Amino acid sequence: MEVMNGILYHAVGASSASLCYTPQKKVRQWSWQTYWLAQAAICWLVLPVVVAFLTIPHLSAVLAEAPSSAMYRSFLLGMAYGIGGTAFGIAIRYVGFSLTYAISVGISCVLGTLIPPIMNGSFSQVMESNGATSIFSGVAMGALGIALCGIAGRSKEKDIEKKQSVKSDFSLAKGLPLCLLAGVLSAFYSFSLDQATPIATIAEQHGAGGLKENVKYLFSNTGAFVTTLLYCVYLHIRNRTWKEYRSAGSGLGKNYVMAILTGVLWYGQFFFYGLGHVRMEAGGYGFSSWAIHMIMLVLFSSVAGLLLKEWKGCSTRTIRLLMLALVVLVAAVLLLTYGNYEASQAN
Repeated sequence: MEVMNGILYHAVGASSASLCYTPQKKVRQWSWQTYWLAQAAICWLVLPVVVAFLTIPHLSAVLAEAPSSAMYRSFLLGMAYGIGGTAFGIAIRYVGFSLTYAISVGISCVLGTLIPPIMNGSFSQVMESNGATSIFSGVAMGALGIALCGIAGRSKEKDIEKKQSVKSDFSLAKGLPLCLLAGVLSAFYSFSLDQATPIATIAEQHGAGGLKENVKYLFSNTGAFVTTLLYCVYLHIRNRTWKEYRSAGSGLGKNYVMAILTGVLWYGQFFFYGLGHVRMEAGGYGFSSWAIHMIMLVLFSSVAGLLLKEWKGCSTRTIRLLMLALVVLVAAVLLLTYGNYEASQAN
């Protein structure tokens, strides 16, 4: 039962993630760096501090007892993740959202799932455990489904370019290295959370229970905020856009609301990720949480695109590719769920 609850929590988190950047479409007269820094301040700075304060009993005692090495490693890996997020945004200019998403998230899904158990020395034990075949088959199938989504998305972009006679700035030579960098560094967020596990363990001892994961975001998210802040400050100075925070005409208030909503949705994904992860640990395959989250994120993002009619007017071939991708992604989630269920039954 705990495994199923974990999957449901991951589904809520992935749903939040799939919608977190939709408010950006409503932002007016703000440059990218203004919006990005405003929403980053919410999800990577304000909410981690506020939620940890509200949900972690005796927070000051937890931080005093936590090993400083875990704090530093989690923070530094979070900084690397922040660089990956910037590379992701730049890559979209050259290869489009779909391919960027498929390559980056696909790499992150595989590396972010497999590297933590390899690094902590539990990989061989995991391979011999019940449900391991289902788990690793699910990860492989998830990577395939993400790749198919990327192919379908690129096909959609070509359909739109053909209909609207729009000249594309597509450049695989420029975009692919950025996608690879974004994928590798995105996986660092998973590594960052893994390195903060000793801090969460202490939080649990102080009564945090199933909310213990919230203490990790004090380090993972603030690390990401630092690198994001540095890049956005550079862009503000270069482009002289600081004034946008106080001037966007009648839409200034709305811009702030959209940035806050983005930040809440982004943070919400990992609030529920933490709740799901705690329950997945029951079977010994807590590391599979990252794969489940990434696969569901792509799955729900694609479904949201269909509901919002973003695929309207696409060719039959494109729609068939998308449907195939969705079937593969659903199968991957089912395999991962079954693998965790097998493990929980054995324990």
